[in-house]
Order: sequence, then C-alpha cells, then structure tokens
Amino acid sequence: MESTNSWFSVNWFTWSKLQSFDWEQPLWFYLLLGILLLLLIRAVVMAQFRQRLPIALTKKDIKSDPVSYFRIIPPILFFITISLLVTALARPQSTNEQVEQWSEGIDIMMTIDISESMQIEDFRPNRLEAAKEVARNFVAGRFQDRIGLVVFSGDAFSRSPLTSDYDLLNSYIDDISFDLIENRGTAIGSALAVATNRLRESDSKSKVLILLSDGDNTAGNIDPITAAKLAQAYDIKIYTIAIGKEGKVPFGTDFFGRPRYVENTLDETNLREIAKIGRGNFYRVSDKEALEQVFSEIDSLEKAEIKETRYKDTTDYYTIYLRWAMIFFLLWLLTKSTFITNALSD
Repeated sequence: MESTNSWFSVNWFTWSKLQSFDWEQPLWFYLLLGILLLLLIRAVVMAQFRQRLPIALTKKDIKSDPVSYFRIIPPILFFITISLLVTALARPQSTNEQVEQWSEGIDIMMTIDISESMQIEDFRPNRLEAAKEVARNFVAGRFQDRIGLVVFSGDAFSRSPLTSDYDLLNSYIDDISFDLIENRGTAIGSALAVATNRLRESDSKSKVLILLSDGDNTAGNIDPITAAKLAQAYDIKIYTIAIGKEGKVPFGTDFFGRPRYVENTLDETNLREIAKIGRGNFYRVSDKEALEQVFSEIDSLEKAEIKETRYKDTTDYYTIYLRWAMIFFLLWLLTKSTFITNALSD
C-alpha cells in the first residue's frame, strides 16, 4: 500500500491504479459527464452568440499567433479541478477483508470390526482395507471435529482417543490389522461400551458413534442392546453399518491357488435395534461404492454449524485527489488573474 507521503506521485492517475480501487460512491462520476456536457454546450453557445466587432484589416496584417492558444488553459485547469473533486467524492478506497471460520465441532467415535471375517474379499482388496480407505476419506472431509477410533473382534479397545490431529488419526487407521487383537469373535457390545466410555465425558453438543461390523455379536460380556441403551443415556447418536454380501463370497484361495468361497450370513436385527435406540440410521452395504455413499451421507447429516466472523480493513484515498484538486484550483485562479485570460479572451 502506497504511503500518503507519496501523494504527489503520478501513479495515482494510472488506469491500473484507478481500477484497483473499491469505489464507495461511484454514482458521482455521472456528475462528471454532466459537467462535461454543460461545458460543451457553453462553448457552442458562446461561439454562436458572442458579440463580434467588424474590423477592416489588410490580409498582410492578419497573422496567427500561437500565444493565443493559451486561452484554453484556464478552462482545462477548471475541468481538471472538477474531475479531481468528483473522484474524491466517489471515495476511492482499498479493502482488505479477512474471514475467520469456526465451529463448536462434533465428537465422533469410529468403531470398526477387525474380526477374521473382515478378510472376506467381496470388497477389494478385502472388507477391512475398504473400510480403512473410506474412513480416511471421511476424516479428510471433516472440519474442526474431534474423531476417535475403536477396533474390536473378540475384545475391544480404543485405538485413538478423540483428537483433531487428523494426521495422527490417519496413521492409527493405516496401522489397523487383523492381529491387533488375539481373541476371535465379534464383541459388538464391548465395542459400544468402549466407544461410549470415550464419549461420555465429552462436552460437545453433538456426540456420534459409527459402528461398522460384518457379523453378529459372538463375544464379549456386554449385551449390545444394553450397551446401546447406555450410549443413549449419554445422548450419543449411533449409526450402524452392516458390511458384506449374502451368500457365497470369496475368502482366500485353496491349495491350488483357486478362489475359495464361503457362505456368508448376517443377522441385521441387532444392528437395526442399536441404531434405533441410538436415534441414528442403519445401513446395509454390499460393495465399496455403497460404503462410500453411507459415509458421505453421515458426513452431510453430522455437520457442525460453521460460524463466520469477517474483518474489514478499509483505507481511504480521497484526500490524495482533494490535494491535487486544490493545486489545480490555485493554478486556475492564477491563470484567471493573468494576461492569459484578460488579454486573449477577446
């Protein structure tokens, strides 16, 4: 930004500089057009009706004197003065606007099944790897939310506490594997309890639990329905996702390297009831695209209200053009008091 000490710089009159301004009162420029039109009308009227005195001169006495053209200087100075005044009235200024966004955020616990059946390959490369990729994409789309991670099979444990350090969270997601928990089975009730324990002390106005599993509750010492009611008591909303196709699904290869198929069944009853108790939604997905759509829908449903604060730093430059107007006004007065006007106007 130019300093006001350099107001005498001709840079203030370049087209690029004038275009860079925000004009607070641009309608004043119409006045400039009106003044220009009035000056033209005045010139025409004076040329038409000015009193003329007949003088007889010989042709050799009629000479063109270049000094006579000085008489147009005062009108030009006057018009420049008016133009500068109009420019000042239009209020040239520059505005630097800063926008600060913030939200109260949402606390979300992602609870992911890592039981043996998550190795089934009806999702590519398998159910767990597909779930990890979608989870990472979900994290990338959040803004100022705290997200935690719980994994479970025969037991459940918290992989990551609630955090807004998404790089750290993604590293925990990347490290999820089937050998994190030795006990086999699917302890859905225990997973809900661990996630609830992470969320229960949260002060967030919105607490969300996302449960992703491909099996029935076969392990753990807590009934899933009881655990869901406990979560509901802490005002935690629960979304449940049943992952996997019904029927024969690929699961590894046999001795000869050929795909091996197993029969897959999933009782949705518990997951539906958990979502109902948690005032959330139940989803059944049979491919990766459907899983992505589910997380996208949850992402849109659980958005924090983003609040916005705007700061405007405005600098006015009209004083620069007023100074120039004063200079040209004084020049106009000076020329009006000299021979330029008095001697050559007739």
